[in-house]
Amino acid sequence: MYFIFRCDCGRVLYAKEGVATRKCVCGKTIKVKQRRIFKKVETREEASLTVQEMQDEIYGNTDFKRASEL
Repeated sequence: MYFIFRCDCGRVLYAKEGVATRKCVCGKTIKVKQRRIFKKVETREEASLTVQEMQDEIYGNTDFKRASEL
């Protein structure tokens, strides 16, 4: 099980169930237990896609692409 939550900077993150902390790209270390959980998903792939979709909803058309697609 993976939890989807947000950092104070606004970025959407995911962490595996049982993980105590997660580090955001902004540099902040987040205690997962103290965060409001937006969604719960079963696999890492689902978590990654959910984060991409939520980022797209929040910030508009972000167009996540692989390096090979550029």
